[in-house]
Amino acid sequence: MGLKQKWKLERAEARLMVDAATAKAAELKVPQTVAIVDDGGFPIVIERMDGARITGPQIAWNKAFTAAGHKRSTHLFNTPPNGPALPGNEAFGIQLSFEGRFAIFVGGFPIVVDGEVIGGVGLSGGNGEQDTACGIAALEALRDRLAADGLTVTVAADIKR
Repeated sequence: MGLKQKWKLERAEARLMVDAATAKAAELKVPQTVAIVDDGGFPIVIERMDGARITGPQIAWNKAFTAAGHKRSTHLFNTPPNGPALPGNEAFGIQLSFEGRFAIFVGGFPIVVDGEVIGGVGLSGGNGEQDTACGIAALEALRDRLAADGLTVTVAADIKR
């Protein structure tokens, strides 16, 4: 039995992702809050753009926490017909977990490097399409940064590990 090596998300990469997401939000003309968390769901960077809702930091963190901890895009929990959090499905009520921190709506994406979840990105402030576009921009920025090191970053709206 041996120890497992894993990648750790650090502030430089988190900052890069936030900058990419907020640049996309500015392009879309929607003030966003962006949260980047580590694999334990703890914040590395949370940034609220000027004009973004004051509720944004908590919502973005909840989405990032859920995506990192449960290793899937948050909207997959309530996507019909098999979303596990939908009434009658196996995880109905899961959003009450972790003192209500568990988010089951669009805007949270796991950060996956070489097949391993190393964190999450959460967005709050736009509609689902806008939150997704900003999340994809964040993942693309990390992909581009890590490509030179030969690492692969999953860039997709629907991520499930």
